[in-house]
Order: sequence, then C-alpha cells, then structure tokens
Amino acid sequence: QVQLVESGGGLVQAGGSLRLSCAASGRTFSPNAMAWFRQAPGKEREVVVFVTWNTGLTYYADSVKGRFTISRERAKNTMYMQINSLKPEDSGVYYCAAGPRQTNVTSAYTDWGQGTQVTVSS
Repeated sequence: QVQLVESGGGLVQAGGSLRLSCAASGRTFSPNAMAWFRQAPGKEREVVVFVTWNTGLTYYADSVKGRFTISRERAKNTMYMQINSLKPEDSGVYYCAAGPRQTNVTSAYTDWGQGTQVTVSS
C-alpha cells in the first residue's frame, strides 16, 4: 500500500509562487511514473505534469510550461513542483499520483494523495 501526502498549497496573489511537495510512503513504493493533477471547481481533473520516476523524463501540459517545474528526490520518495507566475486560473486542488506508466490519463494512476488547495487571487 502506498500513501501519498501533499503539502505546500495556500492562498497567493497572482504572479506569486508556491512549492508543492508530495511525500510517498509504503513498503512497496516503486512507481514507473508520478504526476501532479489539478481540479478546479466544476471541472474535470487534469494532468499538470508527469515524470518517469527513474529517468526523470517529464511531460508538461501546455498551460503550465515555463511556469511549473517538477523535481524529485528518489532517496526520500518525494516529489516537488515549483509553481511560478501563478494565475487565477491555476486555482484548484492539486493532487499527486503514482502509477505504472507515464501517461496523462487520470484513470491510469493507481495511488492518489488527498490533495492540497491552491488559490490564486487576482
């Protein structure tokens, strides 16, 4: 069983920055991929970025390229996402997820955190 715990969300003004963290625990934690998703009120959950856990290869959604940066510390089973130049449309609940393959398909991820709220004021 894998547990994922996100932290780092909050209320920030447009143009500001946040750093989200996702700490994983569990005896068998060895995903092929991890990802950050977000979900705004009334909208579907969407992928923001995913990373191949071993190689570090990344995929970013077009809407966040150049502003979001994913990183990981494999020894700590922790993933981060630095978010710069925040926009009001970035608001939502941010989830980290782990799964067996690199994909932007939500249902392919098998383990999810509880989410952390990001609110960007204009």
